[in-house]
Formats: sequence, structure tokens, C-alpha cells
Amino acid sequence: MNQMTPPAPRAGAYSGYRLRTAPPPDPFLSQVGPGTPCGELMRRYWQPVALASELGDKPLLVKVLGETLVAFRDGSGRIGVLLRHCVHRGAGLEFGRIAEHGIKCCYHGWHFDVDGTLLDAPAEPPDSALRRNVCQGAYPAREAAGLLFAYLGPPEQMPPFPNYDTLNLPDNDLVPYSIPHTCNWLQVHENLMDPWHAVFLHSLMGATQLTVAWGEMPITEWGEVGERMYYLTSRRLGDNVWVRFNEVSAPNFGQVGGFWADGSSELLFQRVAATRWTVPNDDTSATIFGLRHFGDAVEGPTGQGRRDLVGKNKLDIYGQTGERTFEEMQSNPGDWEVIDSQRPIAIHATEHKGTSDQGVVMLRRQLRRLAEAVVAGQTVTHRPAAEDGIVPTWTSNTVLRIPARAGQDDDKLLRDIGRRVRDAVMTADDLAGAARQDAIRRALEKVKQELGP
Repeated sequence: MNQMTPPAPRAGAYSGYRLRTAPPPDPFLSQVGPGTPCGELMRRYWQPVALASELGDKPLLVKVLGETLVAFRDGSGRIGVLLRHCVHRGAGLEFGRIAEHGIKCCYHGWHFDVDGTLLDAPAEPPDSALRRNVCQGAYPAREAAGLLFAYLGPPEQMPPFPNYDTLNLPDNDLVPYSIPHTCNWLQVHENLMDPWHAVFLHSLMGATQLTVAWGEMPITEWGEVGERMYYLTSRRLGDNVWVRFNEVSAPNFGQVGGFWADGSSELLFQRVAATRWTVPNDDTSATIFGLRHFGDAVEGPTGQGRRDLVGKNKLDIYGQTGERTFEEMQSNPGDWEVIDSQRPIAIHATEHKGTSDQGVVMLRRQLRRLAEAVVAGQTVTHRPAAEDGIVPTWTSNTVLRIPARAGQDDDKLLRDIGRRVRDAVMTADDLAGAARQDAIRRALEKVKQELGP
């Protein structure tokens, strides 16, 4: 009986012994505590720190950017976010008593307003200098769309609160949610600039988690404009072309287009299914705070969204939390498994990146450049709003009927369509409200007329 000669082992085969010890992670991008480059970059932006529904009759402990804070809503409805330890003798304010105005420390009754002002120190004389000279550490806070936001940076550099257009759309039912991760924030966030994982993880490597259309190989392109980054994926689905335009904005904001597009019917600038921030708790844990969008403008008649499955550690998309059994995770892994299994802090020096990783590489370079600018003392430039004070965003799904052309390079056509869709959306940023929507849709109709049958 003839036996095949086994192939010679490749260089590096059976190299586990040599590769078992990994170098340390990159501290510049992974560390987020006070005084760290990326931590100081994060502190120049408003960050969500809790679901507003979590504020009840007792103070809420939250951990953000390596700081442990106490959040509460006082009796007059104002939001407070204070340093945990009372400035008097260090007792934890999570054991304090929420008052009509501010909060009182349970230890000696010191009473602080939401901005940290000492309103009363009842065991001290009325003329005590403590009342004039002592303040509890506090951060500006506000509630928006069911999320509690705080600004943890220098007060003199506090930016306007970003009022994104997708939070103001008609027929837009916003449901807040939060998802904890047991790993560094960056490996969670950069997944948004990796469209190729959707082809394999969500489609070809297990059960279809979204629609079959996600498994079609796309023509992909990435770009960077100021503090914003995007990817374009263009897929051929019969006579239709589905262009997905997803964006992130420094340092940790991102939006995700509608989940259930299948390319079967035309779409003109269908907006987002999720708006989200990836917020570091510390160097080895993070929380996604997001808003799930429901309504015909996003879900459409074939939408499979479930409003009742969205909330604290809940999202109505498969594989987003760590709540499934290990057996189910192995059988059909989702985003949570592949992100959190990269180690508590992903080690970039061990990676072997390819052309499909261009977005991840671009994102890391952008963050490094922006953090270096903050370390150098430069002021962060924030994205401008339109005339109505609303910040325009790009994330969208577009499906156009543009059949393939006999004898022509269809990949080249798909790339051209993706770029034309991108330009139609981006060039309308100076317009506001319905005028912007109308201008984009007219431009997309023109693309279809010029490139279609």
C-alpha cells in the first residue's frame, strides 16, 4: 500500500514553546486613568456613565476612566456626579442620603450640592471657614435620551453637548442599553471598523445571525475625515447593490447601520440601528452605552427588532453579551466571545494584520495622534454642528437597483457606487433637518439614474 509522504513542516511549525510568552500590551492606547494619554483624550469629551433608569432613591456607584464616582438624581430632579470619597473624612458617598438639593454624607451630615458646593456642615459653627473654602469633587452631568452623561475633563475645555442628528429623527423610538465587557475598551470599539468580521463571524462560520446578505463578500474601503472615520462596503445582490456606510468618531463614539437589510428592496439613506459609546471603566473592563433605534425609518416592514429585549446587559442582536452558556458560545460565537477572548488587554505586537485590517490600523493611528496632541497641550477640536445646532452623521444603508454590466469589471462598478453614495451623504453636511435628508435622497436617485439600467 502506497503511503503519501507528509509535507515538510513549515518554518515556525510547532512553535508554541517559543510563542507562549507574549510581550506586554501597548500602555499608550490601553491605559485610561487620570494623567494617561488616552485617558486625558477621553476626558475632553462627554461620556455616558449609566442608564438614567438606574438612578433611584439611593446613590449609584459607577466606575469610569479608572475613577470611582457616585451618581444620583436629587429631589429637585438635578443630576449629580461626585467623587466617591467625602472630602471631610473619606466616607463613601454611596452610603449618603439624597436630599431635595444635592446629597448628604451619612457620616457627619455634610451636605453637598450637585456641583460639589458645601451647603452645610451641621456639626461645625455657623461661621466656620469650611463652608466657604471646601468643595466636594464633582463633574458636570446631564441626561439625554435615557442615558446619564458626565464630562470628566478640564472645566475650561468643556465642549458643547453633541446633539447628533440620529437622536432627532421623526419616527425614532430610542431605547437605551448597556453591555459590560471584561476587557480593554479599544478591542471593543475597534470592532466597529472591521466590516470583514460580519462576513465570517455573523454568517459563514456558524448560524446566520443577521441576514444572508451579510455573507456576500463586499468591496470595502476605509477613510478618515478629521476626528471621524468610516468604512464603505458594497455588495452585489442580484440586480441590486447594497452600500453600507458606517462611521466612528474619536475617541469612542460609533453608529451602526440597520441590522436587517437584505438587499431585496431599494433603500435611500436608511439611518442607524444603534448609536453607541464604548466607555472604559478601567484598563481591563469597559461598558457599551447605547441607544437602539426602532421605527419604520430603520427597521422597515421586515425588521426583526425586539424592543423588549433591549436594556441593561441586553440587546436584541445575537451574541452581544456574555450571558449565554459556554456550550452555546462555542457552537455559535458572537461579538462578545471574540472580543473578550483577545486577553484582558489585546496585545498588538502579537498580531499579523492583513489588508482586511486597514480600518483597525487607521483607527489606532488616529487615536494615537489625537492623544499625542492632548499630551502636547493642544485643545481638542470637536465636530461642528449644522445651523440648527444638530451634529450631522453619515451612518446609513442604501440599496440601489444597478445591474451588473456585461463585459465590465463589476468590482470596479461596486467601488464606484460606494464612493458615489459616500459623496452624496457627506456633501450635505452643511444642510439641516429635512433639507439634508431630501438633498441626500435626490443625490442618490441621481446615482441610480446615471449608473443604472
